[in-house]
Amino acid sequence: MRLPALVGHRGAAALAPENTIAGFEAASRSGVGWVEFDAKLTRDGVVIVMHDDTLDRTTDGTGPVAATDYAAIRPLDAGGWFGPLWRGATVPRLDETLHRLAELGLSPNVEIKPCPGREAATARAVVETIRQVWPRRLPLLLSSFAWDSLGEARTVAPDLPRGWLVWGGPADWRAQAAELACVSVHCADEFLTPAWARAIRRAGYQLAVYTVNDRARARQLRGWGVDCVITDRPDALAGA
Repeated sequence: MRLPALVGHRGAAALAPENTIAGFEAASRSGVGWVEFDAKLTRDGVVIVMHDDTLDRTTDGTGPVAATDYAAIRPLDAGGWFGPLWRGATVPRLDETLHRLAELGLSPNVEIKPCPGREAATARAVVETIRQVWPRRLPLLLSSFAWDSLGEARTVAPDLPRGWLVWGGPADWRAQAAELACVSVHCADEFLTPAWARAIRRAGYQLAVYTVNDRARARQLRGWGVDCVITDRPDALAGA
């Protein structure tokens, strides 16, 4: 599996409310071929697409996701915070998201984003949903900051490619990526250096960088050997 040159971050997070169907549709209109988004479990075990551990920032609800059943999350407004045009957008389930992405011809980078203590369970639920829904002919990547999540994904779905997400510049990134049998390492833009980029590529990993919204910076990163830029603005970075 080869990473694409450009991936829409949480759909197209600068163009539409993040992690919503409207956001994925906006990414599709921008011409990007892949989107990244976050998957986590509700209290009753439904896999939803949401970044935060709480509902407060991106919906009109409150409280921890892990303490809330899906039936209480579904009616929430997940778009009004972004702007009136998106009022009424909902928090999508992973299965409906994958169905819509397949219709749009978009491939997913599914970040397993577990609430604390649910690392393995979230990975298993994400994999089960992918097995049930995602067309095998289309590429897909699992990624996570959570070691236990990616480890569980490797155990239950060794055939699904994995990307190791890192923050800062951990000295053990190479050993971690190798133990998880990852195909890629995903670094934060503010911490990547030319030397680290070279080391990642020389170790045999594809290199993705998040979150890059400036064309000049994207071009600079390409010069460092970066394979994939993850951006809130896929419309602005097309071709960069």
